[in-house]
Amino acid sequence: MAALSWDALDNKAVDTARILAADAVEKVGNGHPGTAMSLAPAAYLLFQKVMRQDPSDTHWVGRDRFILSAGHSSLTQYVQLYLGGYGLELDDLKALRTWGSKTPGHPEYGHTDGVEITTGPLGQGISSAVGFAYAQRFERGLFDPDAADGTSPFDHFTYVIAGDGDLQEGVSAEASSLAGHQQLGNLIAIYDSNQISIEDDTNIAFTENVAARYEAYGWHVQTVDWKKTGEYVEDVQALHDAILAAQGERSKPSLIVLKTIIGWPSPKKQNTGKIHGSALGAEELAGVKEVLGFDPAESFVVADEVIERTRGAIERGKAVHAEWQKGFDAWAAANPDKKALFDRIEAGQLPDGVEDALPVFEGGTDVSTRAASGKVLGALGAVIPELWGGSADLAESNLTTIAGAKSFIPAQWSTHEWSGDPYGRVLHFGIREHAMGAILNGIVLHGNTRAFGGTFLIFSDYMRPAVRLAALMKVPSIFVWTHDSVALGEDGPTHQPIEQLTTLRAIPGLDIVRPADANEVAWAWKTILERRHNPAGIALSRQNLPVFTRGEGVAEGDTLASADNVVRGAYVLAEAPGGTPDVILIGTGSEVQFALEAREQLKAEGVNARVVSVPSQEWFAEQSAEYRESVLPVSVTARVSVEAGLALTWAPYLGAHGKAVSIEHFGASADYKTLYREFGITTDAVVQAAKDSLAAAAS
Repeated sequence: MAALSWDALDNKAVDTARILAADAVEKVGNGHPGTAMSLAPAAYLLFQKVMRQDPSDTHWVGRDRFILSAGHSSLTQYVQLYLGGYGLELDDLKALRTWGSKTPGHPEYGHTDGVEITTGPLGQGISSAVGFAYAQRFERGLFDPDAADGTSPFDHFTYVIAGDGDLQEGVSAEASSLAGHQQLGNLIAIYDSNQISIEDDTNIAFTENVAARYEAYGWHVQTVDWKKTGEYVEDVQALHDAILAAQGERSKPSLIVLKTIIGWPSPKKQNTGKIHGSALGAEELAGVKEVLGFDPAESFVVADEVIERTRGAIERGKAVHAEWQKGFDAWAAANPDKKALFDRIEAGQLPDGVEDALPVFEGGTDVSTRAASGKVLGALGAVIPELWGGSADLAESNLTTIAGAKSFIPAQWSTHEWSGDPYGRVLHFGIREHAMGAILNGIVLHGNTRAFGGTFLIFSDYMRPAVRLAALMKVPSIFVWTHDSVALGEDGPTHQPIEQLTTLRAIPGLDIVRPADANEVAWAWKTILERRHNPAGIALSRQNLPVFTRGEGVAEGDTLASADNVVRGAYVLAEAPGGTPDVILIGTGSEVQFALEAREQLKAEGVNARVVSVPSQEWFAEQSAEYRESVLPVSVTARVSVEAGLALTWAPYLGAHGKAVSIEHFGASADYKTLYREFGITTDAVVQAAKDSLAAAAS
């Protein structure tokens, strides 16, 4: 990076950014002006002087990534997107936090050009930034592993601006520990240490030595103190020098502790909690404008020479993009096979041969769906090089290890069980479920590789903020959740999910997939990998389940339907004897076996029962009304659902006369067969529920 060029017009642009932030919050009457004001020099430095970006192409693969982890200070980013010509204009700043605007209260991915990630909950931004850095290294390994450091078109930096709140949240501690362990020299975070939050001085609750903590994590830590002389001096050169040093440290992530005064140079409200989260007020805003030489009577004023200077970022971006393109084209010419791989992955397409690679499990055997998933991942890993993932210290339980693959860690951290390679495919998150979810989101936001992470279903509660954000952003993160019911057994109620499937299904845009047998697992994975518009969680059993003997197409007579029907979310697994059902038995996951057994018992009693397997309620909801009617005809009102958890999400399927076989209380410590018997998750319970539903429908 060239020596810093900074003049009076740059200072004026920074002051303009401060005033725009204050004006925007004042106009809407709410928001967070203080941090945007005091961070204006740092944000301007990054966007105008440091980062490799092209405002005319915010999806350019070679760009540096910027993540505003302190998302409440959205104006820190919005103002720079306006000044730099990324697509925002003054009217967008004037519309801050209002209906339909491009400038919502927190930056939102897919809503505003130039925003890489939705950063609402504090800590999620810096934690997902670790995932961005993971992905950059992994993608470099896929496409250009042998290039010297800094010479590849796939080399770039991820920059983060984080605040006190981000570093107080536990998720950032988990992710930052992993970043140090991974030696992510491509990650540079600026920590705005202004020591003010909503409750004012952070000393009331936050007095730890953050720099020492990050040094202990293995980060390269520098401090730039704009208050060190007793006079507040925004020493941009010192910050620039620190960024240069961070860029030069290739074996560690970097934290730059930037000590600022929030709300500078507000005459009366700087360095207070009041300026953190509320408008300045007319009098104080006028005072700021007077201090900076702006007319207090005017709002949203940008001098022509300022916008001319800052919009120069467009041409500079095009030039650096064109220079990068030369290197990319040279790489493509020298690596045609890698270029073909790059093009396919960028297009979001799976390679040929995925269906052929799916393992077929023999009917009549018994396999847990977690074990089946492990075999599927091994088979798919052989044909999908962009597939990678692991677990939160549960590899032997989640079975999320791609067979034969090395671990994604610096080689020095290899153990007698795991062989490390910086470009490996097996992820080890340690016991850090919260960070795992955020890191997975960062990986999929960075590029089109397919990453997954596993833990027990009960610990999805630790992941929920990141899972919710994945759904909100509509990004295809994949969450593998095993031990999916009380059938995990002796570990007891703390480990046995009861409400988790229901609460996860309540998240809009999240696919929950609970396969009934091993062959459903194979087709579920294929479908998950084909879908790119939202995240998915696959819930898998600890205990062995029967592998159903199936036919090739739809259910007919006593022949069960093919597992490829999983793509529809629900399907007729076993048709009613005679073809016309008296009652419909609706099951999912490990409880489908009880529905099939109940069908046979009812058949012996002259009751015709259809069995419907529902691996994914969300996928079924996407089907046509005609298809849904063919599976669950409205004329058949006698219905039973069976799932070893809450019945809440099955109510829409059951109607007025349906009955649910479910568990509406916490579990207990015992073997799974005892638990199923004692809690009424049995074939006999399904048969009785069917009779009760038939009686209710007839009354």
